[in-house]
Amino acid sequence: MHVDVLIIGAGVSGIGAAAQLRERLPGKTLAILEQREASGGTWDLFRYPGIRSDSDMFTFAFRWRPWESSQALADGHQIRDYLRQTAKDYGIDKLIRYGHKVDGAAWSSADKQWTVSVETPDGPDEITAGFVWNCTGYYDYEGGYQPEFAGLDDFEGTFVHPQHWPEELDYAGKKVVIIGSGATAVTLLPNLAGKGDDRAEKVTMLQRTPTYILSRPGQDAIAALLKSAPFSLLDKLPFKRVREKVGHEAVRWENIGLTVGTYLLARKAPNVVKKAIRDQWISGLSARGGRPGMTKDEAVAYVDTHFNPPYDPWDQRICFVPDGDMMKSIREGYAAVVTDRIKTFVPKGVELESGETLEADVVISATGLNLKLFGGIDYSVDGEAISLPEQMAYKGLMITEMPNFAYTIGYTNASWTLKADLVTDYVIRLLDFMEENGYDVASVTRDPSVEERPFMDLASGYIQRSLDQMPKAGDRAPWAAKQNYLVDMRALGAQVADGVIRFG
Repeated sequence: MHVDVLIIGAGVSGIGAAAQLRERLPGKTLAILEQREASGGTWDLFRYPGIRSDSDMFTFAFRWRPWESSQALADGHQIRDYLRQTAKDYGIDKLIRYGHKVDGAAWSSADKQWTVSVETPDGPDEITAGFVWNCTGYYDYEGGYQPEFAGLDDFEGTFVHPQHWPEELDYAGKKVVIIGSGATAVTLLPNLAGKGDDRAEKVTMLQRTPTYILSRPGQDAIAALLKSAPFSLLDKLPFKRVREKVGHEAVRWENIGLTVGTYLLARKAPNVVKKAIRDQWISGLSARGGRPGMTKDEAVAYVDTHFNPPYDPWDQRICFVPDGDMMKSIREGYAAVVTDRIKTFVPKGVELESGETLEADVVISATGLNLKLFGGIDYSVDGEAISLPEQMAYKGLMITEMPNFAYTIGYTNASWTLKADLVTDYVIRLLDFMEENGYDVASVTRDPSVEERPFMDLASGYIQRSLDQMPKAGDRAPWAAKQNYLVDMRALGAQVADGVIRFG
C-alpha cells in the first residue's frame, strides 16, 4: 500500500491534521495509523474519575470546529465525543487503521519515500508514503511514571496508577491517598471526596513539592451570555451562522488573551501572579458568609505550607480547577493536603519522613508521565539511524536530516490545539507548495552557527527526565522554541519557501 501522506496517531493532533488535509487537499491519498483499538488518544486512554481538560475548550477545540457549549473545562468523555464526531463529519473515521503499531520508518532518497514497518492484527506489514506526519504526542501510552517506593509490597490496600484506572475500583467510604500534585491529582481530589454514598471517606493529596493551582469559572461568561436572551433571539434571523462564527472567535480570543497575558505576566512579574494565586487560595479556604472553613490565620498558614511552590509560576505548568472545586473539598473537610516525603509503605498506609503515618485503603500514584517522543519509532535515512538528540527542530514541526517528515506537538503553557492548528495549516501549505512546484522532497539541515536550547523549556519532572532523548531547539528563529501563540502565528503563517527548507 502506498499513500501520499501517512499520519501516525488518531488523537487530537491526528484527527485535526487528517480532517484539514482531506478538506483542503482532497486529491492527496491518506491513511491514519492508530496503535490502540479506539480513536481519541489521551481522551480515550484516561478514564479516572473527573478526567477533564485543564485548558479552556474554546482554545482547545479546533479553530475550524467551534466548541458549542459554554462549559470552559470539559469532561473527558465530552472531548472524546467531540473528536470522534469531527472525524465522522469529515469522513476520516473510515481512514483510521486500528491496532496498527509503527515500529520503524526508513527514508530512501533514491525512491523519495518512506517505508514504514507496522505491526497489525494480521501480522507485520509495510506501508510506503511520500510524507510522514507524526501525531503521536510525546508521552508513553503503555505506562506512566512510577517511582520505586520502599515497602510497597507490604501495603495491604489497593495501589493504582491513574493512567490505567481499573473500572472495578471501589473507593466509596474508604481512606484514599493521592501521591502527586499535578493536573491528575488536583482533578482526582474533588471528584473522589465529598458527600454521597459513592464518595471516599477522606482524600489526602500527598505532595513532595507544591504546585501553582488556579481556579477559573467552569462556564465561560461571554460564551454563556451569547447563548442567553436577548442573543438567543437572533438564532431565528438569517445571519445566525455569521453570529455564531463571530461569537466563537470573540470567546476564543478572550481566552487566548487571558492565557498568553497570564503567561507573559508570570514571566515578567512573577510576584504579582504569586500574590494573586495566594490570595485566591486564602479566600477559597476561609469561612465566610455562614459557610464552613478556616479562620483567616489558619488559611494563610495552610496556603503558605501547601500551596507555596519554591519556583515561579510557569516554570512548571499551572494547574487550573473549575469553580474552586478543590478549595471547596478542603474547606469542607472532605480532603486535605500533606506536604512531606514518603519514607516507606506500611500495611495500613504510608509512613512519612516526618514520622506521621497516613492511613490508606487505596493509594493512587498520580506521579506523572513517561515521555516517548514520536511514539518511540525508530527512524532511519538511507540506512543510517536517526539519533534525535543530535538533530534540531525547525519551527517546532520538522527535524533536521529527516526529509518529508513533520510532527505535531502542542503547547505546554496553553491549549495543545492552539499550536496543533498552526502546525496543521503550515504542513498543508507546505504540501500544496511542493505539489504546485513539482517538488518531491522537503528537508532542513542544521545550521552549525545556531546555539542549542532545550526542546521543551519547562522544569516539570516528566520533561526534565527525558530531555536527553529529545532533539534540540535553537537560540534564534526559525529554530527557537517559542511557547507563544501570537509569535507562532506570525512565524508559522509566513511563506514556506523561507530559504531554510531545501526543496528538490
